[in-house]
Amino acid sequence: MPLPDNNVPWPPPKLLPQLADMQVDDAWYSGDKAKLRRVYALQDIGTGHSERDGSGRPWRFWERPRPVGRRDGRLHVPLAADIAAKSAALLFSEAPTFTFETAAAQKRWDEIAEACGLDCVLREAAEVTSALGGGALRATWNTALAQRVLITAVHADSVLPDWSFGVLTGVTIWREVQREGDTVLRHLERHEPGTVLHGLYEGTSTNLGMKIPLTEHPDTAGIADTLDPEGPGDTIKTGVPGLTCVYVPNMRPNRKFRQSMLGRSDWQSDGVRDLFMSLDETYTSWMRDIRLAKARLVAPDGYLRSEGIGKGVSFDDDQEIWTGINASPTSGEGLTLVQFGIRVAEHEQSWRSFSRKAVESAGYSAQSFGLGDSTAITATEVLAQERSSLLTKGQKGGYWVPALAQFAETVLQLDRAQGFSTVPAERPRVELADSVTEDRQTTATTLELLTRAQAASVETRVRILNPEWDDTAVKEETERILKETGALVADPMMTGAEGPGAPGFPGGGGEEAD
Repeated sequence: MPLPDNNVPWPPPKLLPQLADMQVDDAWYSGDKAKLRRVYALQDIGTGHSERDGSGRPWRFWERPRPVGRRDGRLHVPLAADIAAKSAALLFSEAPTFTFETAAAQKRWDEIAEACGLDCVLREAAEVTSALGGGALRATWNTALAQRVLITAVHADSVLPDWSFGVLTGVTIWREVQREGDTVLRHLERHEPGTVLHGLYEGTSTNLGMKIPLTEHPDTAGIADTLDPEGPGDTIKTGVPGLTCVYVPNMRPNRKFRQSMLGRSDWQSDGVRDLFMSLDETYTSWMRDIRLAKARLVAPDGYLRSEGIGKGVSFDDDQEIWTGINASPTSGEGLTLVQFGIRVAEHEQSWRSFSRKAVESAGYSAQSFGLGDSTAITATEVLAQERSSLLTKGQKGGYWVPALAQFAETVLQLDRAQGFSTVPAERPRVELADSVTEDRQTTATTLELLTRAQAASVETRVRILNPEWDDTAVKEETERILKETGALVADPMMTGAEGPGAPGFPGGGGEEAD
């Protein structure tokens, strides 16, 4: 599929409803109150709802227009951003493990991953994927910047993937490089097997416009020098058989757009967004209570001092003696202190309830957000309390693991095709790190019980304590333990171990002693 023709609608009409929905997700994710007012004002205009003329339902919290002539006192609680950050932390708080068959491929991948800051790129991609419903990882190169492959994350609202029977066949990435009035310059980057196509278009907010030379804008001028001179004029050959870009959905299916393969946001449903809005309204009400609870004095006219004609009156709160008044000391006349109460318990209970329901509806455990019992508990109890979060992580991992394996192989293919190395490419085995690990005390207790029951060999116990060790390290540690505990006589579970019952020892399977 080539680049789009001139003067076609952009973004593509079939994508407009989902992009509009992504704008709402993005507004909640950004925490920008101006964005929230804008996206909900647009929705209000589209539905014709109005609070003033009595037609339709009343405005919801962020649908209300900004007060004229005074500060907008509405508060925003960034729970949506917290959910996206928690999603990324569950997936990539620790780097995933890429295991290659050959040492050369493993070494080269580790070099590229470290130089690219792959851990940070994956956390960025996972966080935005949680918010917008998907994202892409792109492999590119620029010899003026580095002698290696470059890895970047691309957000879902600027990606147009193509699938055939569930297989990704192409990806179009676009960005605005300039906007002046209604004139928009867009750079389109089309990834196809073996090639990447580039095009610069001058159009409007809703139309792609005419294709112009890449040299017309400094952001794309450098690409013109890398185009294939033997190609159609807008193509770069990658030298790899597949795509140099992978798309990762957050979760499927998309409940609003069931035919879409782009994925869905963690808070796509209106129910979760309404909970976000209720949480903002609760905090705003709480802050209003605090503001109104400031102590105020109501003073009689006799306590006020005139500042002159047209200058009003003032009250000196440091003055100790005022003009006497003809009233009993217990009459309540004179200065009156006014201070309203703050409904702390009611507001706290409300925001906790809204927060808990929102994170649970998004697929996470309340414990993951500090909304559960704060009592110190073991790792086993953590697993039980955070089951929903871990299940959601497992579902998302089902999309991330195969995409990362394919992407790592593509990176090594591209690395060799561009002459950065001579290492043959291969597809690795990818494993995500555990989100919850046993503490040392719990592990030590488990190992002690296994030892007393003679239910596990020393080698097995070493592997339980150090699951990240390879076979060589496990073997060396096992031998050290056996030597320290009695010259390899302490582990009857070890096959072929030297010691009582082993060949060469009395009672063993070897020759009898004279």
